[in-house]
Amino acid sequence: MTLKILYGIQGTGNGHIARTRALLPALKNKDVEIDFVFSGRPEKDFFDMQGYGNYRVFRGLTLIYNRGRLEIMETLLANNLFTFIGDVISLNTTNYDLVISDFEPITAWSARLKGKPCVGLSHQCAFEHDVPKAQGYWGSKLIMKIFAPAKTKIGFHYDHFNQPVLPPLVSATVKAQEPSGKILVYMGFEAVEDIVSFLSGFTSIRFEVFAKVDKRQERGHITINPLSVDGFHQQLAACDGVISNAGFELSSECLVYGKKLLVKPLSGQYEQLCNVAALEMMGRATTMNSLDREVLKEWLTRPTERPIIFPKVADALANWIVNPDRGDVETLAKTIWGEYQSLAINDDGLIG
Repeated sequence: MTLKILYGIQGTGNGHIARTRALLPALKNKDVEIDFVFSGRPEKDFFDMQGYGNYRVFRGLTLIYNRGRLEIMETLLANNLFTFIGDVISLNTTNYDLVISDFEPITAWSARLKGKPCVGLSHQCAFEHDVPKAQGYWGSKLIMKIFAPAKTKIGFHYDHFNQPVLPPLVSATVKAQEPSGKILVYMGFEAVEDIVSFLSGFTSIRFEVFAKVDKRQERGHITINPLSVDGFHQQLAACDGVISNAGFELSSECLVYGKKLLVKPLSGQYEQLCNVAALEMMGRATTMNSLDREVLKEWLTRPTERPIIFPKVADALANWIVNPDRGDVETLAKTIWGEYQSLAINDDGLIG
């Protein structure tokens, strides 16, 4: 019997979409029908959306950033609670057997309101457990908990940290290549001119920047590329290192490809600060709190990292989703991680 799924995806950044791209090939091999809902940014700002069919885009709820900083007042003004409630009520879930939400609030709250089974699949779900976290930020913790509620929650993280979370769900679609000497830069919440200024003094290094521009721009040793899934992954596979904000999906891909990583977490963004805490604990990233040329200068001299071979997730998770007798999440996590040795916790259960 065909399983009919309504799949909601948060579109504020590109990480949630990237995770879905990694799962879809395994899920579409099953007897399923999937309709997609996206929210969090205007429809015109989505790109390379082949494979999602006649997807729908709602306004949803989003966060507003300016030059790498969360703008509280603009965020409050940008979100219309009445529109959100109306979309939650009007979304038709009647013909679906299951709702999946990757931190997408309209589908999650609609499922909650109408009594539909809902599975949350997101990095944010990992913070329900005892994983590395930034201190404080109680308001952010509460928002994360209620933003996209789901009866069953499956979180993804860089390591299991002795918790029932799954490995990163990434698709390394391009094989790692010989280092090109280039540095890949993707800082989607920073102003392009700020990035160019930050990189301008390092003329011996080729930087491949991906940003929201209409066409490719050459600025001496800096190339600015329009956003492209395939083009980005070609550069990722061949680069020497990555400079980015501290989003989960890209940093996970860097671990898989063995790329050294320089991250600037978004100011006040709890999830990214937690990601920094975990990456630093694992010794897999250098952090800067601003676009700091001195930090960049030192980081450029660092050697490359070794790739991390994570257990495969997509097939096992897809099998779990379509199984009407789904087991508990803890068993699923233990099965997927198998004999994998933690990179962050030693045999005594201590961080090391």
